[in-house]
Amino acid sequence: MRRYSLLLLTTLAVASTRITAQTTPAPEKTIGVSELIPMSANSEHPLMPIGTTAPDFALKGTDDKVHSLAEFSKAKLLVVMFESIHCPVSENYEGRMRGLYDTYRDKGVAFVAINPNNPKAVRLDELGYTDLTDSPADMKIRVHDRQIPWPYLYDGETQSTVQKFGAVATPHVFIFDQDRKLRYEGRIDDNQNEKLVKVHDAHDAIEALLAGGTVAVAHRPAFGCSTKWLSKSGDVEREMERIHAEPVTVTPASTADITALRANDGGKVTVVHFWNSAAPNAEDFGELQTTYRMYRGRSYDYVTVDTGTSADPAKATEFLKAQYASSRNLQLAPADIKAAQTTFGDTWDPGEEFTAVIAPGGKLVYAHKGPIDILEVRHAVLANFTDNPHFPGQSEYWAAGTR
Repeated sequence: MRRYSLLLLTTLAVASTRITAQTTPAPEKTIGVSELIPMSANSEHPLMPIGTTAPDFALKGTDDKVHSLAEFSKAKLLVVMFESIHCPVSENYEGRMRGLYDTYRDKGVAFVAINPNNPKAVRLDELGYTDLTDSPADMKIRVHDRQIPWPYLYDGETQSTVQKFGAVATPHVFIFDQDRKLRYEGRIDDNQNEKLVKVHDAHDAIEALLAGGTVAVAHRPAFGCSTKWLSKSGDVEREMERIHAEPVTVTPASTADITALRANDGGKVTVVHFWNSAAPNAEDFGELQTTYRMYRGRSYDYVTVDTGTSADPAKATEFLKAQYASSRNLQLAPADIKAAQTTFGDTWDPGEEFTAVIAPGGKLVYAHKGPIDILEVRHAVLANFTDNPHFPGQSEYWAAGTR
């Protein structure tokens, strides 16, 4: 499924997977790690007190239907889960939320998820651990890819529902009893690393309420990625101003440079995009630049290689500047294209693009001639990042991707 994500979303991130070579990746930036500290309520959006009656809502879901509180009136308990698409913590808890759903859906417990985030409030550099944004269209892709069975609703347009709850993070759960009084809110359990979990807060609250008892601890501070309020949209505008001010340069490349790119012995996941300035694919180029801005805070590198220099060497520079392409940009002489094709073990027409993802140590994990599916490229990248200790479980999450 082809798509061009202009407005992008939220937190930091860390990612997945299998490195075949014995290389030591460069340390990653940990933008926003403070967000993983258990969060207190936002003074502008106060947290719903225990005992509050569940507020009504009418939100469209990924099924294009409008869902309301009344829809769940027959349930013994209602679990409202604030989650997001981009957040690595929310991603890591998808499996555990599925476990709760599978255990209790036939015992009178209803589940509904709400995405509170607005993509206009999420910077590109906060999307380092995701393939998608928090837009309604991208929510549909995630639900399809991960087979999420509960209703997943979008509140990012007005954020009117999340304001009633005061959810501070994704994930953040609210559990209501049969009278729809809030009896528990906060974290799902006490550790992102599932093997180290000692307190199963959401599970224990559901068990207590189904047994007719009270919840021992009704509030546990939620941790994850902070709710992206619309008031943050100015941060996105300032980020784009910085991006547009970054220098754009083009450097002549030799066959030795291309050989070094293919060897990729620097410890970073690297994307190499061969393109022809005589007939550029602006959509693909833009998507790859967006991906570069998402992942460049991690152990990631992105290099463009223009193979159309014989017609007009300056044309590439003009195009790159129009794209604000501050990535590493190379120009390859036409006489060296054959050697480059040999190095990458593939051939492509002079006017055709060729995109490769190379894991640290030189393993080619993705190679494609012609127009790309940007999600396939991002998945190849995410599945070959090493796990970040701030987000244990990301390697496993992306290794289990379904696309």
